[in-house]
Amino acid sequence: MGIILNLCLGIAFVTTLFLVRLYSVLTTTKTAKHGGRRRSSDTCGLAVFLGSGGHTSEALSLLSALDFARYFPRTYFIGEGDSLSMRKALELESLKAADTQKDTRSIPPTKAPYTFIVIPRARRVHQPLLTTPATAAVSLAAAIWHLTIAPLVYGTPSAEVLLLNGPGTCFVLCIATYLNRILGLSSLRLIYVESFARVRRLSLSGKLLRRLVDRFVVQWPDLAKDGDVGTYRGWLV
Repeated sequence: MGIILNLCLGIAFVTTLFLVRLYSVLTTTKTAKHGGRRRSSDTCGLAVFLGSGGHTSEALSLLSALDFARYFPRTYFIGEGDSLSMRKALELESLKAADTQKDTRSIPPTKAPYTFIVIPRARRVHQPLLTTPATAAVSLAAAIWHLTIAPLVYGTPSAEVLLLNGPGTCFVLCIATYLNRILGLSSLRLIYVESFARVRRLSLSGKLLRRLVDRFVVQWPDLAKDGDVGTYRGWLV
């Protein structure tokens, strides 16, 4: 009886510590001030999740406006089996390569300008909800490996910013990022840009992530009317 009581007390203590730490991280995320502008000579490691289909097109449209000589190395997170998104990203990299080479700022030869990371999908198209928790758990495990464990084991630096625009798999990337914050490890800054197709109502991913990410951006004024949804920046894609 005493062993069971001690075990229950231990679990309760650990759970309390976890909840207190989680509350602290969430509070810090919402109250932290955004940093000042970087110098034009500074670089920034950028990661982006390509969610397939229209999500990929919008994400790559956002990237096409960036200076690739400044935003490197770039990491593309892609859902398993999404060869089309990888091909589109490679096409963008090819188009940008010529412009980057003309820039006077050189990329250190020891750093690859971009990499692809394939993770299992949290939920496949038309997948029954009953089996979704299992695939989501596998996807989360992969995200934790790439964002938390691999950088510690191999010393590989992670990106500084993660750009998201849905769909569901981006949620597990957000959870993995929060695990780093709870553990006091280096973590990505999360930027979510709501889809251009969302004019009056947020997507499910947007509803789940708007209070978790560091910056939530919408592209239609009706979504920002209550002042609590996000930042309205006009059309970005």
